[in-house]
Amino acid sequence: MKKLVIVESPSKSKTIEKYLGKDFKVVSSKGHILDLATRGKEGLGVDVEGDFSATYVVNKDKKDVVKQLKADAKKADEIYLATDPDREGEAISYHLASELEIDVDKKNRVVFNEITKDAILKAFDHPRQIDMDLVKSQETRRILDRIIGFKLSKLLKTKIRSKSAGRVQSVALKIIVDREKQINKFKPVEYWSIKALFKEKRKEFEASVDKYKNKKLKIDNEEQATAILKEIEGELLLSKITKRNRKRESKLIFITSTLQQEAANKINFNSRKTMRVSQKLYEGVQLKDELVGLITYMRTDSNRMSQGFVDSTLAYIQSEYGKEYVGKYRFSSKESSQDAHEGIRVTDITRTPQSIKENLTNDEYRLYSLIYARTLASLMAPAKQLSVAYTFEKNDYTLTANGITMTFDGYTKVYGQYESTSETILPELVEGQMVTPVKLEPNQHFTQPPLRYNEARLIKELEENGIGRPSTYSMIMDTIVSRGYVEYKAMSETSRNKVFVPTDQGLITEEKLGDHFSDIINIEYTANMEKELDEIAEGQEDHVEALREFYDRFDPMVKKAYDEMEKAPLEYLNEKCPEDGGELVYRHGRFGKFIACENYPDCKYHRPLKDKVKKPAEPTGEDCPECGKPLVKRISRYNKEFVACSGFPKCRYIKPGSTKPIEKKEEA
Repeated sequence: MKKLVIVESPSKSKTIEKYLGKDFKVVSSKGHILDLATRGKEGLGVDVEGDFSATYVVNKDKKDVVKQLKADAKKADEIYLATDPDREGEAISYHLASELEIDVDKKNRVVFNEITKDAILKAFDHPRQIDMDLVKSQETRRILDRIIGFKLSKLLKTKIRSKSAGRVQSVALKIIVDREKQINKFKPVEYWSIKALFKEKRKEFEASVDKYKNKKLKIDNEEQATAILKEIEGELLLSKITKRNRKRESKLIFITSTLQQEAANKINFNSRKTMRVSQKLYEGVQLKDELVGLITYMRTDSNRMSQGFVDSTLAYIQSEYGKEYVGKYRFSSKESSQDAHEGIRVTDITRTPQSIKENLTNDEYRLYSLIYARTLASLMAPAKQLSVAYTFEKNDYTLTANGITMTFDGYTKVYGQYESTSETILPELVEGQMVTPVKLEPNQHFTQPPLRYNEARLIKELEENGIGRPSTYSMIMDTIVSRGYVEYKAMSETSRNKVFVPTDQGLITEEKLGDHFSDIINIEYTANMEKELDEIAEGQEDHVEALREFYDRFDPMVKKAYDEMEKAPLEYLNEKCPEDGGELVYRHGRFGKFIACENYPDCKYHRPLKDKVKKPAEPTGEDCPECGKPLVKRISRYNKEFVACSGFPKCRYIKPGSTKPIEKKEEA
């Protein structure tokens, strides 16, 4: 073997090997090979009293992988480290170099943003050294998370039986709890609106009463609404017609957070599913006789595009849609953006979703279609609209009717299916004309509390406040749900829209963290920490100084909390221990809740909670028309009864018309 290439994912190694040719062997590290040890002071694996040097060990599940990598490395004349193009990837390359005794000063780090032949070959023409600033930034993040996670988790388990706490997950929990407090404090306020319904020239439209004597009108109750109705009955004067030409610019290509938000809102993917499917599209899909990467790297907060891709896409738009649809390349560079590589786009604009549909799963096709449409639309001309406003007057009251007409569809030609582009076309009227509404309609309203966070709204909140990194949002949300701090659920039986709702354990966890760690577990401090990590990555900040400043502030808080935080009382079962006669209590262990004696450790009696017995499916006496197995009654996750095949999941037959809501039984 002459040249060895190490990548992270095994699924893309064969594709890259094929692009590079017979002189290369491409193997996979299967992600991180090392992690912080759990030895030393408090099991942190970090020298907190010295220079915060970290001790790493080979992951238990990676020992065979490392052994094979070492064997391959010994046979190679040259070794290239081609892990993912982000801080995690840079750290993995450094750990590989350390473990395989590869010179870190040598130019052997290869970075590419898409798995296409041109991108791969170009990357190997320009290898670079491992960027140690990126490595230090990643290691600093890992050490911060280890210190905060270990110390706070131990404290909370001891005091209030909470399972864990973390640098970012605790802030996410705080955001959710704060919103719940706002909702609980909210008091609805009554207000009214009045609409005038018109029918002119066979077109129906409506106007709203919005001003009185040129000042914004506020209608507080039914009495006021009734009085206004009397004032505007009969003919109204069309006093003014306003027409404006407007442009609607296309949105920029996706970054990780906007992809997660749009996928949640438009195709109902949760963030974990979005990242899993996009990973597959990035690593490659089998098309005819080769595996092809369909999108660029999906962990990014930059929305730049390569000039070569921009030029080819603009040419494609002109060819397929016409010169008038050709737009301009735009991108934004936020202060918090790492801007290390391109945004999320398709790798070849001629590879339309329809042309490769047969090669994709349904989920892959839906997500690829969304990314394709966004990529194409971002370089198309703005949509043009004619905005028309009719102003009606009577007795010093002003009513306004608004209409929009699309005069040029522009980018909405390809992205309109993912946007609301409905038109309201007003009839052609003239200023000074008297118009009589066919109906005046008062409507009572009440102000609404702020919405609870669903996944898309929480991701947007985290991003806007600079909390965490987009690639971690899915894990953050999974963690606070799995720890029992929040539930992700629909608020009614008829709703399919899920939101985050804090549990009692989540509320007490947030309360105790707020009481003792409010200077650290808050939005501002966490966002500033992210900026500090960015500065370390850019070589502008010393990572040891940053860690020392944090630790000297944090450790005294932990010690003080151990002294001052009240311990939650035990939960009693009202049952005696069979071994020593003490009271049995609920306790929490690494595998969840269990029952034990209050006199532990003197008495070590314990037992698991009784498992709930799942009610067996009830046979209907019928057989499945597709496979012949018995049909049974089942309950859906939406609490509806239906009849289906007992051979599920091999047979997915559902009896037509059998689905019905479960009737609630009245309590005796």
